[in-house]
Amino acid sequence: MTTSTREHVLLDVDDTGIARLQLNRPDISNGLNVETLRALHEAVLRCHADPSIRVVRFSGAGKNFCAGGDIHTFESKGAGLPDYLREATAWLQLVTSALIQLRVPVVTSVQGFAAGGGGIGLVCASDIVIAARSAKFFSGAVRVGMAPDGGSSVTLTQLVGLRQALRILLTNPTLDAEEAASIGLITEVVDDERLTERADEVAAQLAAQPPLALSATKRLVWSGLGEPVEARLAEEARTVSELSGTADALEGLRAVIERRQPRYTGK
Repeated sequence: MTTSTREHVLLDVDDTGIARLQLNRPDISNGLNVETLRALHEAVLRCHADPSIRVVRFSGAGKNFCAGGDIHTFESKGAGLPDYLREATAWLQLVTSALIQLRVPVVTSVQGFAAGGGGIGLVCASDIVIAARSAKFFSGAVRVGMAPDGGSSVTLTQLVGLRQALRILLTNPTLDAEEAASIGLITEVVDDERLTERADEVAAQLAAQPPLALSATKRLVWSGLGEPVEARLAEEARTVSELSGTADALEGLRAVIERRQPRYTGK
């Protein structure tokens, strides 16, 4: 087990291969400033570098997952705000890109609000999102004279479609969890008291799967966004052929034949 603790971001990797990554600014709804985004990026890079990790379990401490940017810090910058936001936006872009490029699945749980370019961007960059029934989703960038960031102008459109993305980003509706699930923004809705339990169940389920196959599948899906089917067929075939020579693939086949649970090693 390895543990990394920063003031605003916590990372713990247990012996099952689940990395628990948590935003830790509950007093301001996990608002994102440059320092927090730097720490989050560092934590995600640690996940990239740790071969023992099979799943990242992402969450936010307190009542809200993430309210977006730290508006109190932003307001305090005065005339220096454009320079500060250039840096903050750059770090947020690095974080969302690093989450998408992780070789392992990211399972995110959302309680309270996921708002702003930060909150929505992190949700969109996750692979599986479990939300509490009382959770709310809100863009809000345009309302305060900003534009969406964290890749959400692209990832949101891919998830919910052009019309829904424009509605969310331009008119700033507050989506409840049921609507967010119905349009494809999130994966699943559970009762509030089951949020952590259910997200942990999904993470454990993924951690027990063949890691090379999970990694390849995630890469194929994300890298194929926006491309025609024909452009991806060769890469699919190459990946399947490559995986077929792994010990995990042979173990999976034997387990089916022998009617037992497989034991995957990532080799």
